[in-house]
Amino acid sequence: MNCKQFNSIPLEEVLLSLGHLPMKQNEKEAWYLNPFANESQASFKLNKRINAWYLHSEGIGGNNTDFMKKYLNASASEVLVWAENNNFSSFQPQNISTRKLEDLPKTYQIIELKNVQHPALLEYLNERKVQNQTEFLKEIHYQMNDKNYFGIGFKNDSGGYEIRNKYSKICLGKKDITRIANVSDSLRVFEGFFDFLSFKNVESYLEKRPSDYIILNSVAMISNIKNTLENYKNIELYFDNDQAGNRAVEMIKNESQNAEDCRVLYSDFKDLNDWLIHKSPSNERQVRYRRR
Repeated sequence: MNCKQFNSIPLEEVLLSLGHLPMKQNEKEAWYLNPFANESQASFKLNKRINAWYLHSEGIGGNNTDFMKKYLNASASEVLVWAENNNFSSFQPQNISTRKLEDLPKTYQIIELKNVQHPALLEYLNERKVQNQTEFLKEIHYQMNDKNYFGIGFKNDSGGYEIRNKYSKICLGKKDITRIANVSDSLRVFEGFFDFLSFKNVESYLEKRPSDYIILNSVAMISNIKNTLENYKNIELYFDNDQAGNRAVEMIKNESQNAEDCRVLYSDFKDLNDWLIHKSPSNERQVRYRRR
């Protein structure tokens, strides 16, 4: 990897890997707390269009390499070693099956939407232990660059679809959160839709009643739900056990005293779905949370 290749990676992806989430954002820009120092105001601006940053509190900015040189206090060559060790390989030639882009260009066409029935997709859901939750999903066949693909689709509030299969993780259309309302004063927040589906599988034996649900579809979308939190008496958080998840929990708990970090349920696993796959929870071992 060279600097040109590293600089082509979305800085938003780099920041997310370090546990930094935007305080506010739109399609053109995102604002973060200073990643280099403790500040209470979001003074770090990311221009998404040109993939460049500017720190207003210090009057400095630049590209990905400039950011990581300052962040790690390292040379450019050391930054490139760090990037390779963290699997930042978006610069490599890729086909659609291995791309992890949040928003693809408008070069696709959805050919067919139907209930999930393809054997390969059903097997994939079975591997993820959520094969009985297809009511929230669609089977999507779509065309991109004159090639046909298909996958599991989970719809967001902007009409876009998170697409997953055994080899693919993309978004068709605009990236957004997904809200599922049940006229409840309780809210559960999930990082991805497989975590939500996993929870629905164990909801009853955890002695949980249905609530309202928000699936972020990317932890970077957390700033989109801040105004929603004040509407709920109880908020349960089910994020990944990583730096980004830690930061997301911290941000929401700072916004609402009614928020509870529920990751104790799967503290030894990457996320809720990983716990479901490997733990195979049963009625003999139920987990109950202390309600606030």
